[in-house]
Amino acid sequence: MTSFASVTLEVADLTAASRFYTAFGLDTQVRLRASDAPTTGFRGFAMSLTVSRPATVNGFIDAALDAGATPLKPAAKSFWGYGGVVQAPDGTIWKVATSEKKDAGPATRQIDEIVLLLGATDVAASKRFYVERGLAVAKSFGRKYVEFATPSSPVKLALYGRRALAKDVGVPADGTGSHRLMLGSAAGSFTDPDGFAWEAVSLAPTT
Repeated sequence: MTSFASVTLEVADLTAASRFYTAFGLDTQVRLRASDAPTTGFRGFAMSLTVSRPATVNGFIDAALDAGATPLKPAAKSFWGYGGVVQAPDGTIWKVATSEKKDAGPATRQIDEIVLLLGATDVAASKRFYVERGLAVAKSFGRKYVEFATPSSPVKLALYGRRALAKDVGVPADGTGSHRLMLGSAAGSFTDPDGFAWEAVSLAPTT
């Protein structure tokens, strides 16, 4: 594969999850599927929204909290910019951030990037796994972070060390059971070194 087609979150309550993601402003970029697969603790991944300014971060965080999300990290300035982390009612962790520390205008609902961060036990090994399946590397910082070039997908794919990712989003790294995540690819069905499952789907845009 040279890209991937879709991200599907597996949720226990499909109706409630649909309401949340519509209210949060993400009713088209991710897919939802009903699942009661057991899972506990950190599920090994996080979704990241990159936006243009702090006011927009606050707008998305507030919308998520109003729709039933749980705060994990309050929105605040950091060395890298400004951001916060929430956990959706279905358990998916969402990070909302900007590289800007000061507002240059009012809040908008525009999302610049959506990135799926997969927590890898061995970032280098997972990087090799995906490169061998045709994904091109866009950014790489040793064994810490890898971002792939996925131009045909509405969501970027990246690897982060599992423990580092858990620390970044403010949760313990321990977790067992299903990831409750399914990735779609035209390359067929397979499972990566950390148990993230891929299924065969069309590369047609998600609507």
